[in-house]
Amino acid sequence: MSASAVARSLILSLAVALPGVAAADVLRIPAGTTAPDVTLPERGTTMTQVEARFGAPARRHQQVGGGNAQRPPITRWDYERFYVVFERDRVINAVQPDRPTPLQRTD
Repeated sequence: MSASAVARSLILSLAVALPGVAAADVLRIPAGTTAPDVTLPERGTTMTQVEARFGAPARRHQQVGGGNAQRPPITRWDYERFYVVFERDRVINAVQPDRPTPLQRTD
């Protein structure tokens, strides 16, 4: 096989392979399609402080974990528009389920 035939074969292989590498999907979320922001408890807030500020939760899930130091007790409280996750008695996360996480890049 000649050098020009090898070069043509290589160019053809690259031309077939490259378009798949450069393709990407773009997700666009139209403005106004998400729920309005809700004030959420901050990380580190105690259960007592959360209940004093937001009232009693609609549902308190049963505690999981807590058997040892590597598995601390985790509890979840559900409110009407958000839920709160506690490790021991401190907030580790508060989530508004119908509000997507903000995009890192919007271009």
